[in-house]
Amino acid sequence: MSTHQKLEDIAALMAFLNKDYPSETKAFSNFLQKAEGGPALDRRVKELINVALSVAAQCEWCIAIHVKGALDSGATRDEVMTAAFMAVMMHGGPALMYLTPVRQALDELGQMPNGVPGA
Repeated sequence: MSTHQKLEDIAALMAFLNKDYPSETKAFSNFLQKAEGGPALDRRVKELINVALSVAAQCEWCIAIHVKGALDSGATRDEVMTAAFMAVMMHGGPALMYLTPVRQALDELGQMPNGVPGA
């Protein structure tokens, strides 16, 4: 499944949840806004942390959305990969295998290995 399909899956899930479970979804969204809103770290750093946590959690949809968030907030390919490797350091071999969707997301959404932005 491509990164773009995963992002579409997330959008479809959120539309369903907002429609059928609005109070639960709103509560979760409010929590996210509060957690992400603190001023101590900028959005780029927070998204890089989220990339690492997504790899450690082995969540391909989380990887897709947070690689996109990191790239959209100005992170480079090397910064994303370094964050992903921090998860491998803490989580071991299983996390290493989840660098596959990180690489896929970077190739589809972001910079190519030579630093040229993707399509």
